[in-house]
Amino acid sequence: MSSEGRATGGIVKPTVLLLTALGILVADQLSKALVVATVALGERVRVLGDLVQIWHAQNRGASFSLLQGATILFLVVSILSLGMVAYFHRSLRERRLWVHLVLGVILGGTLGNFVDRLRQGYVTDWLSVGIGDLRWPTFNVADSSIVVGIGVLLLYLLLAKVDPTEATA
Repeated sequence: MSSEGRATGGIVKPTVLLLTALGILVADQLSKALVVATVALGERVRVLGDLVQIWHAQNRGASFSLLQGATILFLVVSILSLGMVAYFHRSLRERRLWVHLVLGVILGGTLGNFVDRLRQGYVTDWLSVGIGDLRWPTFNVADSSIVVGIGVLLLYLLLAKVDPTEATA
């Protein structure tokens, strides 16, 4: 790669990561603010029959309402997650641009829930999928971003052919 290509890659990939994270963070925070402003806490609004509902909830646990009441633990885990995104961004810097976009999705989701926990002590969840009482735990844009981003990253790491001569750190 030419020095010009390295310089461009050195700017483009972090920019993609940060702009993607910002986009996810804004989408997450705006969607939560809209739900808080228009749907009473605990209220359910049917969007697609019983299958998809907006259900305003306060989550003091992890993604998908797991481990309720451990706010400090989740703040620490969020900080560690931010470090892991930085580590993967650096160690995978020579990989394709879409890998950095996926890292931005994870970063944006992590920041979305982190901001809620710092500001409110809980995360606003609002999307419920299921039938009747058989429902997936209520979630939000940040939760979805974290889960989908980590899933794609894990698949990539498991399936990618690694060139042992490629610089990774």
